[in-house]
Amino acid sequence: MKRLAEASADRYERLRPHLNERDRRLVLGAEAAHLGRGGIKAIAAATGVHPDTISRGVREIDEEPEPQGRIRAAGAGRKPVTDIDPDIAAALKALVDPGTRGDPMSPLVWTTKSTRTLAAALTEDGHPVSDRTVAGLLSDDGYSLQSNAKVTEGKQHEDRDAQFTYLAGQVNDYLAAGQPVISVDCKKKELVGDFKNAGRQYQPAGTPERVNVHDFPDKDLGKAIPYGIYDVSANTGWVSVGTDHDTSAFAVATLRNWWQNTGSARYPDAKKLLICADSGGSNGNRIRAWKIELAKLTAETGLEITVCHLPPGTSKWNKIEHRLFSQITRNWAGRPLRTHQIIVNLIGNTTTSTGLTVECVLDTGEYPTGLKYATKDIEALPIARHEFHPEWNYTLRPPDTP
Repeated sequence: MKRLAEASADRYERLRPHLNERDRRLVLGAEAAHLGRGGIKAIAAATGVHPDTISRGVREIDEEPEPQGRIRAAGAGRKPVTDIDPDIAAALKALVDPGTRGDPMSPLVWTTKSTRTLAAALTEDGHPVSDRTVAGLLSDDGYSLQSNAKVTEGKQHEDRDAQFTYLAGQVNDYLAAGQPVISVDCKKKELVGDFKNAGRQYQPAGTPERVNVHDFPDKDLGKAIPYGIYDVSANTGWVSVGTDHDTSAFAVATLRNWWQNTGSARYPDAKKLLICADSGGSNGNRIRAWKIELAKLTAETGLEITVCHLPPGTSKWNKIEHRLFSQITRNWAGRPLRTHQIIVNLIGNTTTSTGLTVECVLDTGEYPTGLKYATKDIEALPIARHEFHPEWNYTLRPPDTP
């Protein structure tokens, strides 16, 4: 009988694409009836169709029903779970609703809201349901799996958009005049040593890089402090990897190294330099040391240096973030940053299909913190503040410049 059932299954598979639901039952019922006793079980095993479906096909053949205009009778089929349990949708929404999910009485406090967890919570609450049904209910109610979106900038300044417009105008004027425009910032400090670095890289299967379980800084290696410069018109980057502190002196030292090694050769006729910086960190608009160090740089180079700060809370809009830093992060993804030299090499090897190239150097200089400057030190600087938001936009001129 097994061999006959397999032959029946072969015929059924060839006919199946051409049959509707009722015709399939009739074919299976006919094959089972032809085999006689045990035929239903044999056909079910050979085709994978439930025995109840085959039994129904046998009955329909014997009853010889009149042809029907529809395959299923009106109202046939499984009823929606919301018809069987009208309260289940409200119970599910209470579990995932942002206003109730923090309720300490909720069964999902401190747990992930996977469909399996939600199904278990509903079942325990008297609404037996499967995780697949929960997924369908969530979809019907407009829910979907989503990750966090970094879009909230905090309280926005009323002149946020106006400052961006002003900054864009300054950039366009400098580029049109052939004067250099750079974007600056300090990248996130990185632990140096055998520590996990986010991301993945190709390795022979089953041989991942082995790193420390805990992320306690190595007392000897410390941290790496990458301060970067992105040249807007040239699409190039310069990064100094510091080993001491992220101070204004370190930031301006990076600017000095860039100008001496790259900028002056690339812009031999430059008289001005425009710096686009965010409003915080070592190059923040309120940092006195930043302006004092820049004044020293103007005296050394003879450049007129203008700084335009991005409005508070908008540092991620700085071009260096997505033109340079994001590419560095992608380049070293999954690679332990075991030494400062490895970090320098990885940054220096960062390129993109659009032509980005990066130079990177190690800066082992000491940049002590805690230096204080008085108001009179700032008042003595050769600084000209712009009429529009002078706290964000200002120019430092070389000494004896009218």
